[in-house]
Amino acid sequence: MMLLAMISAALPVQAEVLQVIVESRTPFAEDVPGKVGSYERIRGRVVYALDPNHEANRSVVDLTLAATNGDGLVEFYADFEIIAPVDRSLAKRTVLYDINNRGRRLWGMQPFFLRHGYVTVSSGWIAEVPVDDRLLRIEAPVALGEDGVPIVGLVRAELSTDAVTNQLPLASRGALAYEPVIDSLEKAELTKRRRERDIPELIPRDGWDLLLVKGPQEEGSGLIEAVIEMPGGFEPGFLYDLTYEARGSVVQGAGFAAIRDFVSFLKHEESALNPLRDGNGQPLANRVIGEGRSQSGRALRMFLYEGFNTDEQGRQVFEGVMPVISGGGQGFFNHRFASPTRTANEHTGHLYPVDVFPFTYGEETDPFTDQTDSLLRRSRAQGTVPKVMHLDTTSEYWHRSASLVLTDPIGMRDTVMPDDVRVYVFGGSQHGPSSRPSERGQLPPNPNVYQPFLETLFVSMDKWITDGTPPPRSVYPTISAGTLVGWEARKTGWTALPSVNYPTTIQQPEPVDYGSDFDATRRIDHHPPKRTDSRYGVRVAALDADNNERGVLRMPAVSVPIATYTGWNLRNQTIGVPEALLGLAGGYLEFPKTESDRVGTGDPRRSIAERYADFDAYLAKSMRAADTLILTGYLLEEHRAGIRAVTESHRPLFAH
Repeated sequence: MMLLAMISAALPVQAEVLQVIVESRTPFAEDVPGKVGSYERIRGRVVYALDPNHEANRSVVDLTLAATNGDGLVEFYADFEIIAPVDRSLAKRTVLYDINNRGRRLWGMQPFFLRHGYVTVSSGWIAEVPVDDRLLRIEAPVALGEDGVPIVGLVRAELSTDAVTNQLPLASRGALAYEPVIDSLEKAELTKRRRERDIPELIPRDGWDLLLVKGPQEEGSGLIEAVIEMPGGFEPGFLYDLTYEARGSVVQGAGFAAIRDFVSFLKHEESALNPLRDGNGQPLANRVIGEGRSQSGRALRMFLYEGFNTDEQGRQVFEGVMPVISGGGQGFFNHRFASPTRTANEHTGHLYPVDVFPFTYGEETDPFTDQTDSLLRRSRAQGTVPKVMHLDTTSEYWHRSASLVLTDPIGMRDTVMPDDVRVYVFGGSQHGPSSRPSERGQLPPNPNVYQPFLETLFVSMDKWITDGTPPPRSVYPTISAGTLVGWEARKTGWTALPSVNYPTTIQQPEPVDYGSDFDATRRIDHHPPKRTDSRYGVRVAALDADNNERGVLRMPAVSVPIATYTGWNLRNQTIGVPEALLGLAGGYLEFPKTESDRVGTGDPRRSIAERYADFDAYLAKSMRAADTLILTGYLLEEHRAGIRAVTESHRPLFAH
């Protein structure tokens, strides 16, 4: 904390961003052809100060419990990174702010953005991220009790493994964990269950131990690295819940305020503190698009819901937002003892406060609480509602409750989509495409690449917020059109395939009871939380005769198919619980090559040879599909070569 003390003493007192400290400037992507010019990477730290009594900060959970400086402000800092043309005159005035995923940037660094002259920005917002020069993290304040000591409370850590092991990390995905209170560690409990609905079995306390790997980091806020050790071994696929007393809840919601204030600073600060100014010394960022993928897409949805798109001066932060592959959820982001790296899938993480009402951008009523709300309600009231593009793959409909974005909470009717919201669903895709062989799933992974859609729609968003040019129409399945249906095989129209198991389960959120004052304080007062028999209603896209999805936006690889592309996959027997969904994964089922192959295997789908006269016919049809997508505004002309390359990669399938 010495850094903060030195800065506070040297600068005039003000709220929001106190200082931007540039630590390095290095050339970036020098070998990428077609850039508008040379690019540089700027890295450093942002120092913030928040007034806990300001109306704009009221939704930051436990901010009033954090230590303040002599002026009553809460100080903290975070890493930042900017990628921009060295010659700022070559840069577009629309800036991409990439909400990083667990400290890692997933977008804004690709050649596409460099060729088009975009500036991209990211900054730390998660306190669980370990200190690592490759990651962006926030050094968040800590909630303190009346005695000035970090508060204490119960936390729950769900653990699972795909292979037999005697040790598992306490936190998820390489994150840090809350420090246990040593004096009460003997009272900690570990349970196990095979499926998330099963009754937990208590594991005797002398059968496991918690081992500290690394204590609080030098710059850290008390978070630690630890493992839980069980000599008897953890079973693959089983769910283990550790409940223990911890100290030092970070004020994780300060991460949302940090995103808000850094973006606002870049847009409005005219002094030399702003590293993003044009040749005339004015802020370069006229407009900012906020984008987040997966976890960070959920963060963007919650950022909107909690009113952070309005800064302390009442100004709009993001003109456009693009939650990508976020599904219908929000996240464990602004709570006491929050754990942002946690998520909820069908098999794992189901009881974390991730898939919670509201799910939609227009108003709906929760039938279980009678609460009426929407993700945009606060920004509409504040006059700062952004343009929204919500983009999912069909994988999110199985794993991340994405249909709740499109329907009422019980899935009985289509929701009314606001005019300033577009929704695009990429059919035949999984959360992150992969062509690498994997033994984790029963099916090969889904390789369908949807990145060209993202790039095209980003350009459309830029035009939408810049000059009002409408983007292409939304494409998503609906109940009224018969393309958004129940997930069971008989409802989707699934045609049974030899040796393929169709799912018998799906991620279906429930209104979980986290405690009587959870809504007011975001504090979970009992672990595990209490369950109900109620369920929100989820649906998936209907299928065509090839078991490919209808009512969705399809790349040529899917609309001119050589395979069935699923949004689901099941766990392989080798990693345990084979009836459960393999988290965030889709599948790929190639068509038979010839009629004799089809007859011999009993596959009901037409063979490749029965569909296409030869490879040239297949190529021509694929490129016509690409032309249609370009003409209708879902792809750019520059994507044509990539589509042709994907099509060419299928040539060996035609060598009969």
